[in-house]
Order: sequence, then C-alpha cells, then structure tokens
Amino acid sequence: MKTYIALLRGINVGGHKKILMSDLKKLFESLGFRDVRTYIQSGNVVFSSNADVDFANTISEAIESKYGFKVPVLVKKASELAEILSKCPFSDEKREKSYFILLAEYPDEEAKVASATFASEEEPFLITDNCVYIFYAKGAGKAKLGVNFFEKKLKVIATARNYRTMAKLLELANP
Repeated sequence: MKTYIALLRGINVGGHKKILMSDLKKLFESLGFRDVRTYIQSGNVVFSSNADVDFANTISEAIESKYGFKVPVLVKKASELAEILSKCPFSDEKREKSYFILLAEYPDEEAKVASATFASEEEPFLITDNCVYIFYAKGAGKAKLGVNFFEKKLKVIATARNYRTMAKLLELANP
C-alpha cells in the first residue's frame, strides 16, 4: 500500500464550496481508499491505496458528482511531499513561515524564467518543477504573489500550503 496526500483547492473558503471533512473522509472511503485521515478544513486528505488510477481526476469527478461543483485536486505521494519540504531553499527561520505552492504538472521553462522576474525582497520565491517556494515578509494576507498569480503565469493548476500544514500532513502519512 502506498500513502498519498490529496490537496483540494478552494474548498471551505469564504463560505464557498463547503465540504465537511467527515463527509470528505466518507467520500474517499467510498472510492476504495484506506486509512483515510483529514487535516483541517481546507481540504487535506491522507490516504492509502494499491490502485493504479489517476487519483486527482477520480477524486475531482467524485466531488463534482456528489456536490455539484468542480474542485482542482493535486495528489502527491507522501515521499514526494517529504522531498518538497526538505528542499525548501529558505533559512530555518524563514522556512517555518514559508508557503509551498504545489504544482499539478511541470511548468514550461520559459514561463518559469519569465515569472522569476516578479520576485522581490518582500516576496522572494524559487520555482521548481513541482513547487513554488515563497516567503511573505509581510504575511500571506498581504501577499501580491499568490496561487492565482502563479497559476496564470505558469499555466498549471496549483494549491498552496504553509510549512506547518505540510509538516503535519507528513506526520499523518508516516504514523
């Protein structure tokens, strides 16, 4: 059995696309996934499976069928998330306050280069093939460069999580 982490984008934000985590857990179990655990209300699900399917598409279609709205879903192996976390380029002090904008697919190299010009002292970032590591000096609430910016510039689906959430998901994935 392999352990995976599903990251849903844009649920339970501002009263939109509401899904109770207990219902989300049941939905994952109905798809045949095992050891399903959710973490906070923003759509983080750790699960195990031996299946060889397109997890993101399967989950997204099940949510649309049950709730009537589409939700972008990224699914990473626990080992992939661990590697992303371990490769954070920021100092220890900044890393624990960093955000990880996880990418559903590899961005085009030209788009990565063009986007890099938007980095600043207040919002330094590094774009890799599967993550944008970003630090918000003034806090994420005042950020100019967020998920929507990177999705548009890189032309890929993305979702963001902070360091604490990433670390907790890995803890849940490796009990």
